[in-house]
Amino acid sequence: MKLSRRALLATTTAAVAASAAPAHAASGQASREGGGRRLRTGFERLAADGYAPLDGQRVGVVTNPTGITRDVRHIVDVMHADDRVELTAVFGPEHGFRGTAQAGGSEGRYDDPATGLPVYDTYLKSGQALADIFTASGVDTVVFDIQDVGARFYTYIWTLFDCMEAARLAGKRFVVLDRPNPVTGRAALGPVLHKEFATFVGRQPVSQAHGMTVAELALLFNGEFLTAPVPLETVRMSGWKRSDFYDASGLPWVPPSPNMPTPETALVYSGTCLFEGTNLSEGRGTTRPFELLGAEGLDGRWAAEANGLGLAGVRFREAYFAPVFSKFQGKTIGGVQLHVHDREAFDPVRTGIGLLITARRSWSGFAWRADNWIDKLTGSARVRTMIDAGADTDEVVAGWQEELTGFRRMRREYLLYR
Repeated sequence: MKLSRRALLATTTAAVAASAAPAHAASGQASREGGGRRLRTGFERLAADGYAPLDGQRVGVVTNPTGITRDVRHIVDVMHADDRVELTAVFGPEHGFRGTAQAGGSEGRYDDPATGLPVYDTYLKSGQALADIFTASGVDTVVFDIQDVGARFYTYIWTLFDCMEAARLAGKRFVVLDRPNPVTGRAALGPVLHKEFATFVGRQPVSQAHGMTVAELALLFNGEFLTAPVPLETVRMSGWKRSDFYDASGLPWVPPSPNMPTPETALVYSGTCLFEGTNLSEGRGTTRPFELLGAEGLDGRWAAEANGLGLAGVRFREAYFAPVFSKFQGKTIGGVQLHVHDREAFDPVRTGIGLLITARRSWSGFAWRADNWIDKLTGSARVRTMIDAGADTDEVVAGWQEELTGFRRMRREYLLYR
């Protein structure tokens, strides 16, 4: 069932309207940007409204270490201590609620030592199996509050999608608390997923860099992709503009996952994560994951080739490093480090394609991962086959423009912020 944005917003309950109204100051010291703007997250506005949208509900929260207040308290701890909201369960995604697990891991089912609340594991669960967890938890409303990084293959947006579908199956309300897209919401970039390549790093036809917030994505999912819409409410931010990078928010940065240490990592991630689909290191096991790329046998020729592309907003430095885990663990390898000098001009997806092409030219050992993981990341076999056929960066990028235009048109219907 597909709903127009007009129809979808008409079915959204009073919490949306309430969240758009001016909120009282939330606890904690708020930062002020130029022109007197102050960003308030969805949680800040929810708390300032006395949790009114959750009144009389048994509440479960899908969150991780990024679900914090401005003064770095976790929202679960804050809500648990507040008698205006009945918080009864927590649901942890990949890496876990408290963030103790590495990539591809989770924390399992346990009782949180700090609050005594039951914590349920959602990682790799979907459909009726996840609906059964929501039912067993006894909650009436599922709340989602996780910091995204703006890339289709970052799994938290598909945790959002799966939890929305499961809440629908279980007959639960669903509330999304919005947070900034740290790399701006200016534009959608890159190839759009083809449905036959759907996995947990891409469930639906979304572009590689989506340029949306989680609340906007929730509206998109509800209007275009869910089997039927879930009773959805969004609590919007105030003071956020689509052109804002994360440092404009004044919010503390908590790594959403162990290999996303800084907002600068997020800036390059939607392009350089493509190296997970190759036999090169994507920088895991270093202090600069996704900014350092390399392999045994690579040298300064790659940086020279990459700089020769004249990619906007970025330069490449010849770099040598020794990952302490993951690919090439304990070996000194050569490659490049990305240095973004103009983030307004920088296109991470085009940059990722250019780096794949020049790595293949510079190193005879270049290979795709045997499981064609690159196809799951890019959303089809097209990028891989075009690069193998000798296409240049412009040709590869041109190959996805028609479908990207279609996604941008659809996306426009669900944008909440000017």
